[in-house]
Amino acid sequence: MLIAAAAATAMRLPSSSATCTFTCCCAIVSSASSGSAFLTRPSTSRPNSSAMADPSTHSVTSQASRASALAGARVASSASAASGTTGVDVAANLAEVRTKIAGKVSECNRPEGSVRLVAVSKTKPVELLMDAYNAGQRSFGENYAQELVSKAAELPPDISWHFIGPLQSNKAAPLVKNVGLPKLACVETVATMKLANKLNNAVENLENYEGSEDDKKLGIYLQVNTSGEESKSGLAPGEELISLAKDITANCPRLSIDGLMTIGAPGDLGCFDTLVKCREDVAEALGLDSVDTLDLSMGMSGDYPDAIERGATSVRVGSTIFGARDYSNLNKK
Repeated sequence: MLIAAAAATAMRLPSSSATCTFTCCCAIVSSASSGSAFLTRPSTSRPNSSAMADPSTHSVTSQASRASALAGARVASSASAASGTTGVDVAANLAEVRTKIAGKVSECNRPEGSVRLVAVSKTKPVELLMDAYNAGQRSFGENYAQELVSKAAELPPDISWHFIGPLQSNKAAPLVKNVGLPKLACVETVATMKLANKLNNAVENLENYEGSEDDKKLGIYLQVNTSGEESKSGLAPGEELISLAKDITANCPRLSIDGLMTIGAPGDLGCFDTLVKCREDVAEALGLDSVDTLDLSMGMSGDYPDAIERGATSVRVGSTIFGARDYSNLNKK
């Protein structure tokens, strides 16, 4: 009955209203179908890094484009209301962060497009993520497996998802299976062989993968505890890190070690320098041609400019873009 009533109401609308409604819907779909995951084009020196892949620089099938538009249209209609309710201007905040990143990259004489911005959206409603999506953001980071799975199912398929929280080994297979590749671009918190094996097996058993078998790989970062704090997860720099990197390379053909990640201690910029040294050690141990083939994921809302100065290629910024987090209703399955 509600559907019939809505249809009847639409039929009584004057033609000008109908035209306006159609135009607005088209604008929403158009907006949801555009944008770039990076501030600028990605560095050409890293062609094989799945984590640095920018979905918007590749051809997208018409089916994926339609799915992206439809998914965007579903949530875009309430995005403005959500922004008004929270008082957060996501697009403006995002633009400010991008400007600061670009400025710092230029100041450090680094290549344009050499830093990825991962918008950390944990606990945030999909409406706010759509605000960022409509402003061109494509790389998003989540800390909880179930939250990432839920959002990936509802949001456009061209989003590149980074998992950046602690991942229990029993959650690895459901995460990979339900999000799929290449939507799940990277798991940034691998620090045990047990988790690596679980992720590798999940990718191996992944069904409905449309790419080639050679490309059927999940990007991972090795998490390093650069501060030495007991409260922080991650591998110790040195032998522990090198040993795991070698073991994964030898035994997990479906995983691609695309970089290193650290959280670090607040205010201790030396943690960033430690991760830079770790990258050199891993690159040498694995016989890589260049350290530049490995990302450095470091720096968050409070220190990402400092991280860029010290070589970060990926920064994780959340509250500066989306506002303070509310954990009261979070389901951390």
